[in-house]
Amino acid sequence: MMATNMPIPRRIYALLDENHRRSRIKPQDVEGEHVRSLLPNWSDSVRRVPNFVLRSALFSAVGKGPRPYVEQSEIHALGGISILYTGVLLDQLDLDAWEAILHMARLQELGAECRITAYQLLKALGKTDSGKNREILGGQLSRLTATALQLRVGDYSYEGSLINEIYRDHGARVKSYVIRLNPKLLKLFEADHFTDVDWSIRQELRGKPIAKWLHGFYASHANPFRLKIETLHRLCGSRAKSLDDFKTDLVKALDSLARASNAAGQPFSYAIEGALVRVKTTPSSSQRRHLANKC
Repeated sequence: MMATNMPIPRRIYALLDENHRRSRIKPQDVEGEHVRSLLPNWSDSVRRVPNFVLRSALFSAVGKGPRPYVEQSEIHALGGISILYTGVLLDQLDLDAWEAILHMARLQELGAECRITAYQLLKALGKTDSGKNREILGGQLSRLTATALQLRVGDYSYEGSLINEIYRDHGARVKSYVIRLNPKLLKLFEADHFTDVDWSIRQELRGKPIAKWLHGFYASHANPFRLKIETLHRLCGSRAKSLDDFKTDLVKALDSLARASNAAGQPFSYAIEGALVRVKTTPSSSQRRHLANKC
C-alpha cells in the first residue's frame, strides 16, 4: 500500500465537505424510492461486520505509530474484493469504534441521525469515560468520517465513506454525537457478506492487533483454507520488516487467539507447516448450515 508520510489536511477537509453534502440527501433520494434501510438486529454478544473489512488490510493490524495519509491506494484483500482507499491509515482500534457505532445504530434506519453520547460509545467499547479516552475516541471518529472508499465485492460496488457525517450537539441537555451512516451500506449486511464476531473474545485480545485481525479473518470463514505466511502478512497490513519477524509475531498472535477462543468455549487450533498456516475453528450455526448445504 503506497503512502506518504504526512497528512494532507486540505484533502481531508474536502472529503468532509463532500460527505456532509451527501449526508443532506434524504435516504429516499439516494435510493430512488423509499425503502426502510434497517440493519438486521443481532445479539449484544457479537459485532456484525461486513466480510470485506475482515478479509482485507483496510483496518490494519498495526500498533502505535505515525498515521500516513493515502490517496486512491489499493488495499490488499482476498480474491473477489477490490478496495481503493483515500484517508488516514486505519487500525484495529478504529474498527472497534466503527463496530460500536454499527452496533448502536442497528435499531434505527440507516441514513437517519443517530444520537450517541461519548459515555455510551466508550461503554460499548468496554472503556472508562475519561478525558483521555474521549480524546482518543474523537480522533477515531474523525478518521472514520474523513474516508473515501471505492469498493467492489462480487457484483456489488459501493463508493462513499465509512461514516457520512458526524457532529457534536452542544445545545442538547446531554452533549452527544450525531452520526449519520450511508443507507447503501445495508447491501453489505445481506446474504453471506457479513460475519458475527464474538465480542468477548475480541475484548480479550485488547492490545494485540494481529490477534484481533486474525480472529475476525478466520471467523469469516466456515472452513478456513491453508494460507501462506506471506499472504497473511500482506492481508493484515503488518509493518513487520521481514517475513521472519512477522512469523514470530504471527505465532504469538495465534497463541493468544487460541487461548482466548478456547477459554470462551470455541475451540481454535493451528499448525504452521513450512510456509503455510493451517487453522481449525469452530463454525457458527449459520456457517454450519452453509457447510451442510454444500454437501
